[in-house]
Amino acid sequence: MNTTPADLEAHSTRLWKAVVAGDEYAAVDAAEDALQGGLAPETVLLDVIAPIQDRVGREWAADHMTVAQEHIATAVCDRAVSVLARTPATPPPNAAAPDTAAPNVQAPESPARIAVACTDGEWHAMPARLLSTVLGLRGMRVDYVGSQLPIPYLIAHLHRTRPAVAALSSTMVTQLPTAHSAVIACHAIGIPVLVGGAAYGPDGRYARLLGAEGWAPDARGVADVLSAGPFPRPAADHQPLDDLPHLADQEYTLVSRSAPDLVRQALTHLDDTAAINARQLLDAGECVTRLVDVLATALYLNEAEVLMDYTTWATDVLGSRRIPVHAGGLRYTLDVLSERLIDLPRALGMLEQARKAMDDHA
Repeated sequence: MNTTPADLEAHSTRLWKAVVAGDEYAAVDAAEDALQGGLAPETVLLDVIAPIQDRVGREWAADHMTVAQEHIATAVCDRAVSVLARTPATPPPNAAAPDTAAPNVQAPESPARIAVACTDGEWHAMPARLLSTVLGLRGMRVDYVGSQLPIPYLIAHLHRTRPAVAALSSTMVTQLPTAHSAVIACHAIGIPVLVGGAAYGPDGRYARLLGAEGWAPDARGVADVLSAGPFPRPAADHQPLDDLPHLADQEYTLVSRSAPDLVRQALTHLDDTAAINARQLLDAGECVTRLVDVLATALYLNEAEVLMDYTTWATDVLGSRRIPVHAGGLRYTLDVLSERLIDLPRALGMLEQARKAMDDHA
């Protein structure tokens, strides 16, 4: 059956209503009806559920959803995903069934084993959940270890199971230093790494910077790459830190170690601001706290755009919550960081570019 944009829109609208209502039973019914209406399970996952999950994030950023509502919506989407996980695996295109009665016919190879995980500290698990379900539908053997698994436990699992590839998901750019540690650890035991998620940039350039063997922008892309063939094992003589020689200046280490103190000083300014209410103070404080972490990540990658993109995004988020820029603390935090990090030239340059980005965005 050919799927039309109108079909997708109808199913998406129905599922979105269930998500907004927090009605997991209605969401399950919507997913099942989409299957019965002729949509392929992978289409429901990636062209109905995934866009809705993206919309949930946009609605939160626009202050149309609270954090609690966002969590409820994600849980409802997860229930819909579980419906798709129960459908039979789809054989590879043009695959012929083996004639087991014929003599000298080699038995089909076992499906490739793939480990799917979130970077330690990454709590947006839905992209990895979607990927693991899609890979299962394509006949692969999947170990979905989920989120918040410390790297030593992940490596212990990989060492025991020896998967063909470790697929790591990161949506938050601040997780990239940890993701790099995971890539290095996987390589140390000879496991190639494929990464995905918004954290790696729209073109995957941060994936290449951190030494991953492959990258794709979404679950379908990752599944296509994995379906195309085996990955080579990582080179044993590669030195990962050679890819990031700028770390020798210790600016990342100094900023990350002093982050709690820097955040504390910026938040003290917010506590003295009478222009915002308690809820706005909470939102502004979260943006300020993350700004320091983003600066550390920008220094780790040596990419000023990481900080510039965050400051413009955070300006929009604060604006949607009717928090004035001067009261939201972003500008003040940039000034605090510049004063405290006066001896760190890379950091000062990035902070100045972030100020300019904010001014141009205003």
